[in-house]
Amino acid sequence: MGDLAQPQCREDFKIALVCALSLEYDAATLAFDELWDENGDRFGRSQNDPNNYTTGRIGRHNVVLALLPNMGKTSSSGAAAALRSSYTGLKLAILAGVCGGVPGSGDEVDEMILGDVVISKSVIQFDLGRQYPDKFSRKDTIHDNLGRSNLDIRSLLAVYESDFGRGRLERGCADVLEKIQRKAVKERRRTRYGRPPPSEDTLFKSAYLHLHQNWEQTGGHLVPRDRLADSETQSPQIFIGNVASGDTVMKSGDRRDKLAQEHGIIAFEMEGAGMWDQIPCIIVKGVCDYADSHKNKKWQPYAAIAAASVTKALLERYIQEDKPRDLDSSSSSGGVARQFNNTGNGTQKNNSGAGKQYVAETMTFH
Repeated sequence: MGDLAQPQCREDFKIALVCALSLEYDAATLAFDELWDENGDRFGRSQNDPNNYTTGRIGRHNVVLALLPNMGKTSSSGAAAALRSSYTGLKLAILAGVCGGVPGSGDEVDEMILGDVVISKSVIQFDLGRQYPDKFSRKDTIHDNLGRSNLDIRSLLAVYESDFGRGRLERGCADVLEKIQRKAVKERRRTRYGRPPPSEDTLFKSAYLHLHQNWEQTGGHLVPRDRLADSETQSPQIFIGNVASGDTVMKSGDRRDKLAQEHGIIAFEMEGAGMWDQIPCIIVKGVCDYADSHKNKKWQPYAAIAAASVTKALLERYIQEDKPRDLDSSSSSGGVARQFNNTGNGTQKNNSGAGKQYVAETMTFH
């Protein structure tokens, strides 16, 4: 993979990664095969863009990485707008990091455990609405909802929703995860990215509030899970679905389950809603807690590295678009152009008009 030509300008970058926490950013850097800015920044940024960027290569893709100054929708929205002003050729942005997961119904097919990874199919602003004295009413009209993903992203996710595509992505993630865990040790990273033992993955009944000082006193409130006894648990499973996003940290099992049932939500996080309409994006986040009152940070490093592994595995299978080439140069190199009867200015699929020419093998349809 080392034969990818180094980018000459910001327009050569088609992929962006965005992280909200330093922990997530550190994990994302391990996904890079090569960094373009080891000897200093080469690409700059547009005026009034406050973001700081790390640039490099993941597989066959030039990738720009940004760390948000703060958590939340406002920070991610502003950073995404600035990112797009500097990197105008972006086709896909991935918001990578950690989230709170919805544990599921309890059968092994959809049983989510800590360390699994969620990918957004759509984003729901769960804290946008009106607070009445006795209830909260979420705004849910066509004018309030976030837009759907573009066709390129929908086509990508359709593959990974299939058994074949998801299985291949999970196997790729497992392979990448092992490699970048070794890389972290080799680089003497201070963060330890090993998977915590199953005994550290505890799910309580939704209505139970954490009142006890030790686990022994909570035994009657724990929910058993089949996957924790499975030797295959060490490899993250991938879930694709609706992700809830808002500035409110979800720490209620009852509220989590109610929203999940109403809207088909599989996870909660805080930045996706801000980015969603600014730039073509998907959310890829590792499950570090169950979005209830029993939150802790023990699983954050592993969840972050799992998300970075899925991101890298996904990009290794993300198909690049052909670049338009000047017809004269393609003819001199033996290229054959298909002729159409268009005439006029602008981008042409023929030989008779002014503007950029396309050879047959570079035509793509959207």
